[in-house]
Amino acid sequence: MIEIVIAQTTIDDEDQAKALARGAVENRLAAGAHIDAPFTAVYWWKSEIDTAREWRISYMTTAGQLPELEAWVSEKHSYEVPQWVTLPVTGGSDAYFSWGVEETTQG
Repeated sequence: MIEIVIAQTTIDDEDQAKALARGAVENRLAAGAHIDAPFTAVYWWKSEIDTAREWRISYMTTAGQLPELEAWVSEKHSYEVPQWVTLPVTGGSDAYFSWGVEETTQG
């Protein structure tokens, strides 16, 4: 069985979030992507506490596509150090997972 994962990044521009989501799906690096409503991020950056309004992009992909997706996001992302987090999927709909595998393996 092919392993399904959720990969996430954040960005401070809604249009860039849409471009990162759409581009990954168009390139079949992810079967789909969700863009969460904007939220406030609080974090350390260059020895200071900073805040930003950000959008989280969650990609549904396969473990096999993950390295290519990560490289693509890193290349296209505007941040110096973009967030990149992957979450294992431990259960879900077989039909949904089959769709995800099919959409990331079509050429």
